[in-house]
Amino acid sequence: MKTLGERHEFRNTSSRGTRVLGGLSLVGVVFLGLMGLWWSPEDSDMGDLVRIMYVHVPSAWLAYMAFILTAIGSAMFLWKRSVWWDLIAGASAEIGVLFCALALATGSLWGRPTWGTYWRWGDARIVTTLVLLLMYVGYLALRHVDGDPTQRSKRAAIVGLIAAGNIPVVRMSVVWWSNRTLHQKDTVTLGDTKLDNLQLVALLFGVVVFTVIFAWMLLHRFRIAWLENETEQRGLEQALIERRAESRVKAERTLGAAEVRP
Repeated sequence: MKTLGERHEFRNTSSRGTRVLGGLSLVGVVFLGLMGLWWSPEDSDMGDLVRIMYVHVPSAWLAYMAFILTAIGSAMFLWKRSVWWDLIAGASAEIGVLFCALALATGSLWGRPTWGTYWRWGDARIVTTLVLLLMYVGYLALRHVDGDPTQRSKRAAIVGLIAAGNIPVVRMSVVWWSNRTLHQKDTVTLGDTKLDNLQLVALLFGVVVFTVIFAWMLLHRFRIAWLENETEQRGLEQALIERRAESRVKAERTLGAAEVRP
């Protein structure tokens, strides 16, 4: 049976595809900056604060997407016992944690001048998002616990599936607990005022740009994880070889000592 490395050889994390995605990401970020800071108009209610939304909303959506992909990868690993899916799940979770933290940070920056506070522990959206973030931080910590790699991945996959159950809770928190959140219910509306056409274009463009960045990051992180897995597997194989050699030497010495006894 071919090993992971024999089926897919990764000498580094870069390829033509990642370079194309990287270039598109860079160009997209530049245009998003121009569109968000200069081309799109101020909001009639929030003024320039609306520009934070062009980062906040895409970050939140990409966090959801990354964690959903982690759940899919976890389910596929439990079903197929595929290392490929396990590594996809872990790589996506790392990026999801990054986007989720960015969503919380930009939301706090948005909240201070808008709602008068950076953080409110009683806010349903803030608290459920924080819980989601901590659950996947715990998932990542579990993936680095020493022990049998297969059992470790199995336990992490179960946690990844359980944590995904909090995604709809976060998404619907502004509806289910509308009296306990400052967050608006609809992303494409601010109060009763619809977003300006250029504001909506900037928001949707931000989602596209962040999606490309996610794909670029996922490919690189997956390949790093693949190389790490190969290193770990080779280390285990070498350790087993050395242990067998030691056992053989001890057995030969014991046999030799028994032969020389009178």
